[in-house]
Amino acid sequence: MEKKLKKSLDKKIWGICGGIAEYFGWEKSITRAIYAILTLCGGAFPGLIIYLVLYFVMPEAENE
Repeated sequence: MEKKLKKSLDKKIWGICGGIAEYFGWEKSITRAIYAILTLCGGAFPGLIIYLVLYFVMPEAENE
C-alpha cells in the first residue's frame, strides 16, 4: 500500500499539519506546535507562504 500525503479530515485550520502528521505517523498536536514555533522563530512570512503553497498543492482526504 502506497502512502500519499493528503490534508487531514481532523482540521484545525486547513488540515495541513494534520495531514503531515498522519503521513509520518506523528502526533498531530506536536506537529502543529513544532510548526508554530518554527514559524514564529524563523519569521512568520516564510512559514505562512509554505502553508499556503501546501494548501493549494496537497489533495483533500477522502471520507473513509
